[in-house]
Amino acid sequence: MSIADLERYRPEVAVPGDFDARWAATLGEARSHELALRLETQLSPMTAFKVDDVTFAGFGGDPVKAWLVRPRQGEDPTPLVVEYNGYGGGRGFPHERILWPAVGYAYMFMDSRGQGSAWGSGGHTADASGGGDAGGPSIPGFMTRGIQSFNSYYFRRLITDAVRALDAAVSLPGIDRDRIAVAGASQGGGLAIAAAGLSTVPTAALVDVPFFCHIARGVAIAEQDPYQEVARYLSVHRDSTATAMETLSYVDGVNFAARATATGLFSAGLRDDVCPPSTVFAALNAWKGDSAINVYDFNGHEGGQAFQEVRQAAFLSQLWGR
Repeated sequence: MSIADLERYRPEVAVPGDFDARWAATLGEARSHELALRLETQLSPMTAFKVDDVTFAGFGGDPVKAWLVRPRQGEDPTPLVVEYNGYGGGRGFPHERILWPAVGYAYMFMDSRGQGSAWGSGGHTADASGGGDAGGPSIPGFMTRGIQSFNSYYFRRLITDAVRALDAAVSLPGIDRDRIAVAGASQGGGLAIAAAGLSTVPTAALVDVPFFCHIARGVAIAEQDPYQEVARYLSVHRDSTATAMETLSYVDGVNFAARATATGLFSAGLRDDVCPPSTVFAALNAWKGDSAINVYDFNGHEGGQAFQEVRQAAFLSQLWGR
């Protein structure tokens, strides 16, 4: 599509009639468990930052891990960026991601349950509700795990964790509750959209080359995984297309975007064959709050990388009056 066509692209995406009710019930069940927020200070060679190993209760009360990295000197209370990870990765080590603490913000990086074995430095959160002891870090695919129904679907659990991370964020000491952003690329971008659509906590959303947006189109035209996991599944389970697509409609970023009031900054790579730009624009154009996008004409799924980070820092500085 041309840029002009992308800017006008507003596809019809199925919205289940009980979308809001089922997500409200899911989050209500998760919040029936104590948040059980725990911070354990970690020794670190990064003398400019304080590092905490964070645990909080996610879906089903399951323990979810995160890193919290904060400047030792800076604003009090401190703005916070909550970031979600890409598909198949784990939280790794705290020194791997220090952009936002270096900018002067507190930074919370959530582990993805059951993931953390496809790339990076590993994960530390089991998918307990999805498999007990067998729910430890594994490689993809997660796209078809429990896809037979919303109740059993893997991403119902992961999205709930993303919202509970925001519940934990507002309970952290020294955090400015009026200046909290969600962030992520690819799967992390999809989780940021979902969290912004399900929670009023974030005032900003940094959404890079997001996954699970206009999922039916992604499954139809993307040339790479993870969308192609669904295509391969349906090539075998030929009578399951309607069921799978109904389940996926409950986690489609376009539906969450239509409910998101945070100010959003998106990015897209016009040569992205993992998360096609039309799927990104479908979510952008549905976004309820104010939004903007940076487009990288000659980039694929890597998007803008460091160029986008500079633009994100300027965006937050302007939005938050720093």
